Amino acid sequence: MSSRSTAPEKRPGFFAQLRSLFTFTQAEFSWLGWALGGIVVLGIAIGVLIGFLVPPVAVWSVILWGLTGLMFGILGAMVLLTRLSTRAMYKKLDGMPGASGHVLSTSLGRNWVASDMPVGVNPKTQDAVYRVIGRGGVVIVAEGSRGRLTRLVNDEKMKVQRVASGVPVQVIYVGHGEGDVPISKLSSTIKSLPKKVDRTTMAAVVKRVDSVSQSVTSLPIPKGIDPMRARAPRPR
Repeated sequence: MSSRSTAPEKRPGFFAQLRSLFTFTQAEFSWLGWALGGIVVLGIAIGVLIGFLVPPVAVWSVILWGLTGLMFGILGAMVLLTRLSTRAMYKKLDGMPGASGHVLSTSLGRNWVASDMPVGVNPKTQDAVYRVIGRGGVVIVAEGSRGRLTRLVNDEKMKVQRVASGVPVQVIYVGHGEGDVPISKLSSTIKSLPKKVDRTTMAAVVKRVDSVSQSVTSLPIPKGIDPMRARAPRPR
């Protein structure tokens, strides 16, 4: 009988994660390598230039300023890489079934309660609705065709209004049509909603809505690429 290893699973190191992040992002932005290299070289050049302009001009001073420019160049390159990786992630998620749930469950922070599982779903069309509860009230996020989502959205609105009377309920449609919110702006749109309820009321609404929510775990999950695999890997 073989014994199971009790050693903890080894996680990828910093440079391995950085390489994965670069590869992931470069798949969408082929010019990424040139941009990162250019930022680093520019940082070194600016540092050396400052070293020649700031007295006393000496070799050691120029070298120190060059190293400082190198550090700022690397920092700038990391900032660019992080921002572009986020854009690449949203490009991959755009139009993918389940993308809204992934964004809601990972990007809203502590002021909102959300899940990556839909509260209503049409197995045939893969249209789905998600529910978010926070200081801004209740937000119903609809993913799919507006026409086909009408029943799912109305059912969820009635359910929420029945147990949380007086709490504002808003509906956001994810997409690129008129009045829709792109997946890349979903998180920021929800976070920008004005605060209408206090934390005590928010906690009460979460409990009430959860108590009447019907489980959808038995319903088929919309097929497609797993949104979790489209998430850009980030270095620790």
